[in-house]
Amino acid sequence: MDADTVRNYYANTEVVDHYMKATSSVGLWASEKEIFTRYFNKEDKLLELGTGTGRIAFGLERLGYKNLTGIELSKDMVREAQRIGKILKTKAILRKGDATKLKFPDNSFDGAIFGFNGLMQIPGRENRVTAIREIFRVIIPGAYFIFTTHDRNNPKRTSYWKEQKRLWDEGSQDPRLDDFGDRFESTPLGDLYIHIPVPEEIREDLKASGFKIDGDALRSQIAKESPVVEEFSDECRFWIARKPQ
Repeated sequence: MDADTVRNYYANTEVVDHYMKATSSVGLWASEKEIFTRYFNKEDKLLELGTGTGRIAFGLERLGYKNLTGIELSKDMVREAQRIGKILKTKAILRKGDATKLKFPDNSFDGAIFGFNGLMQIPGRENRVTAIREIFRVIIPGAYFIFTTHDRNNPKRTSYWKEQKRLWDEGSQDPRLDDFGDRFESTPLGDLYIHIPVPEEIREDLKASGFKIDGDALRSQIAKESPVVEEFSDECRFWIARKPQ
């Protein structure tokens, strides 16, 4: 998958507008609030990757977290986040950045977040592992990295992945895809790329990058979400990883 193709999706005006509306009307999910407040202190210096238009960053700030840095690959998303931030008089630092090439010194942050399955929108498993290793590098020993993924074992998608397995076994899968589990499909907002992993894959990549896994759980196991949140995003899995002391 061409990274520029993925980047162009997030430059789409309709996509930026969709994320902007989510920032104002969806806010933090109940599950995000539960997990973030459990593992991060309000004085922690936190890095949010794939901040989009600031949904999580602004939500955390409303909870009393004041030392936030959000990076986003799409300059269009960053521009909108900064515009909203001015209205909210945010103290969060919001800027363009690439999760696979973080421009921060080692041990710069007390924790990191990659919300809304953003890590899985980096094409290529090798690139996703690079991002995980970069996150490991920039957080302090003992710090947590929390992120979400979809789950290929979701029983609602069994028939879809069975058919995809057949195509990959035959070598007749979509040639734009790099790894089994990749999806590149049309949506009302444009063609969207995302990788759908199995839990074993995530565990392997976290351990290979030096992280210890403190736990994982489906969103529905953590909190009951509002209809607005469930319309915005379907079921996903939270991962809690920790950089050893």
